[in-house]
Amino acid sequence: MKLKETTVQKNYIFRGKIMNVRCDDALLPDGKPCRREIIEHSGGAAVLCVFEGNVVFVKQYRYAYGEEVLEIPAGKLEADEDPEIAAKRELSEETGLLAEKLMHLFTLYPSPGYTNEKIYIYEAIDVKKGVRHLDDGEFLNIEFVPLFRAYQMIESGEIRDAKTVAALLAYRCEKK
Repeated sequence: MKLKETTVQKNYIFRGKIMNVRCDDALLPDGKPCRREIIEHSGGAAVLCVFEGNVVFVKQYRYAYGEEVLEIPAGKLEADEDPEIAAKRELSEETGLLAEKLMHLFTLYPSPGYTNEKIYIYEAIDVKKGVRHLDDGEFLNIEFVPLFRAYQMIESGEIRDAKTVAALLAYRCEKK
């Protein structure tokens, strides 16, 4: 069965700093017209860093949820930026830690029903201390959580961020 939908026209509703919003005219596989609401996003890079037996998390207020969220260091990709370079930058900026090497674990599609965002998730290898240098207007705390406790926090629902949950579970599978 043919599954591909065809774009007839991209209709931009909003163009912003972080995302663009479209409401496209498209055709279903059977040729019938439909509308598709899309959020364009340049993507992001995230780093699972286990340093001295602890998972390195950042906690920051996420306005959309109205609460503080515990997550692995991550950030938005700049236009045409290599995700690995972005991941190293975010780890350094947010935590002050430097990874000698990064290993790509997987690429996550956080919500394929309405966004083209991809999050490239890495594991930090050979980590050492550096100097933290947050972006202007960025406010977050660093938390070091023992690995076993991080898994408990997933099970209890304390960690709800999708990229963080996926990264930790992938790491557990990799280490078995």
